[in-house]
Amino acid sequence: MIRRTSLLLLLCLLPSAAHADEGAKTHWSFRQRTHPAIPKFTDDAGQKWARTSIDAFVLDRLRKNGLRPAPEADRAALIRRLSFDLTGLPPSPKEIADFVQDHAGDAYERLVERLLASPRYGERWGQHWLDVVRFAESDGFEYDALRPGAWRYRDYVIQSFNQDKPFDRFVLEQLAGDEIDAQSQDMRIATGFWRLGPVRRNAGNPEAAFSRNEVLTEMTDACGMVFLGLTVGCARCHDHRFDDFSQVDYYRLQAFLAATHEHNQILADAATQAGWQKRTDKLKQEMKQIQKELARSTGEVRTGLARKLKEFEAQLPDPLPSLCTVREDTARKTPIHVLKRGSEERKGKLVEAGFPTALIEQGKAIEQKPRLALARWIVDPDHPLTMRVFVNRVWHYHFGRGLVETPNDFGVNGAKPSHPELLDHLADEFVRGGLRLKPLHRLIVLSSTYRQASRSPDMMMGREKDPGNRLLWQFPRRRLSAEEIRDAMLAASGRLNLKAGGESVMVPVENDLVALLYEPKQWKVTPDVREHDRRSIYLIAKRNLRLTFGQVFDQPDLQTTCARRETSTHALQALELLNGATANTLATTFAERLEKEAGADHARQIDLAFRLTLGRGPSAAERELSLRFLREQPLREFALAMFNLNGFLYLD
Repeated sequence: MIRRTSLLLLLCLLPSAAHADEGAKTHWSFRQRTHPAIPKFTDDAGQKWARTSIDAFVLDRLRKNGLRPAPEADRAALIRRLSFDLTGLPPSPKEIADFVQDHAGDAYERLVERLLASPRYGERWGQHWLDVVRFAESDGFEYDALRPGAWRYRDYVIQSFNQDKPFDRFVLEQLAGDEIDAQSQDMRIATGFWRLGPVRRNAGNPEAAFSRNEVLTEMTDACGMVFLGLTVGCARCHDHRFDDFSQVDYYRLQAFLAATHEHNQILADAATQAGWQKRTDKLKQEMKQIQKELARSTGEVRTGLARKLKEFEAQLPDPLPSLCTVREDTARKTPIHVLKRGSEERKGKLVEAGFPTALIEQGKAIEQKPRLALARWIVDPDHPLTMRVFVNRVWHYHFGRGLVETPNDFGVNGAKPSHPELLDHLADEFVRGGLRLKPLHRLIVLSSTYRQASRSPDMMMGREKDPGNRLLWQFPRRRLSAEEIRDAMLAASGRLNLKAGGESVMVPVENDLVALLYEPKQWKVTPDVREHDRRSIYLIAKRNLRLTFGQVFDQPDLQTTCARRETSTHALQALELLNGATANTLATTFAERLEKEAGADHARQIDLAFRLTLGRGPSAAERELSLRFLREQPLREFALAMFNLNGFLYLD
């Protein structure tokens, strides 16, 4: 019997075949949006529940399937859900109490506006975008060299979300900011999008045919998945076997990037650069001499030389401030050929930049600024894919699952939308709202659909008729992400540093992890310990050293676009929360806070601990169990136990 992996390899090597789906050209996502009518209800219950247009589409599907929505969640659950969704942080006990006791008719709406106006909003939603665009601050592969100034792109993204920058402008700046305004530093930072993928530096000259082909391939594939929601990379070696996307289409798309080359723009005057270079050259020359002596020495002499070499390495000046960006270099424009089997050594016909034939009629002129032409085509409000793909991502982050469950694949092999009319309606509303994200948030979080409880009285019927809850008869419960868990522990302990922006932070990690790096000196712990308590989005995103806490709680590996984080459950998570340095250090501080603010009274300590971690007071049974625990165990162990509760780790 042929092994499955062998069969897949055989299929890739076979000559290009006809599309598996003869209807690929008319696949739903390739067609124009339908602009559906909003369902209407004549009964009082339907009219009352359908607060927004979203509710009308959801309720219509529920009723057609003999289901009804869950009741509204209690106010404490709603503010916790909303706070994590919009800011990634828990509400304080006072914020919860104020909201629960606020009986004004617009209390919920005012809460939404306050959270959307918070600078923490951009940090939360910026992280989602960084996942999708494969943000990292190092090259990856063996050397994994750090990219000075890459953090500026992260700050650009956060600021763009906080400003509610129109999505079309946001995309234009990232794809072609340098072609819009070559003098603008912000535009050059934005086009750092093209520099976010891993780059192999140990294969010789990075402009050699092989390395250049790898870079162009990575950029093309990322562009297709991030903005179009298509697995265009499947057409690199042959026509896409499922979607109406040919190999020629792939290389036409790649041709928009033919003259795009990486560029590190130094942010220092000529004198500073000259001084830096002089010092660096002198040290490297001395190091080169030591390396020669090291090669022919033995014993104690060799040990001494190795120590001396490390001392010189430590003296090398830090890189000068710079922008990690790209620029158009027409003198080095890469001729784009259709490559047989994707190999740069097997060149087929030469192609020019052009849009995919299934999405636009050929013959449209491409202006002199190729990436700007590509960007304008992508953000056209009538583009059949772009707006659907983006609003689906937004829905996914609010509900834990997109209307299309495969956010990076809207093709034939991707999932079908659970609510196709709602998806098109959301895209239409997004366009009507000026392509701004905050009005879309309002539409979603103000809906009855979003405000449902995570437990329905009709649980048995719901599971029987719709076991996956695709029709949304109750709100989907979700576990917090790695960043949310760490940030929530920092908040509960009172140590969270809300400083925004700036260079990324390196926190202390196990020496064994640092020793695995090609150059361990790359990991320089940030000397100011207060910086170690900043939000997780500001921690260094290094490809070859992922923090253990983030890794066990499903942070992406930063190698490629991550459209959907998996939520695994395994023993290492419990071990990390019980024995890990992060949890234990913060539990100690949390216990100190409880003792300082609640005094020595165990009952008061318990009440405060529950409110800081779970957003509610303890039940009678929980209070009694906690009191028994504290009679036998120290407060620090109780604080650690609170970090391990499901109520802390999960959102209802």
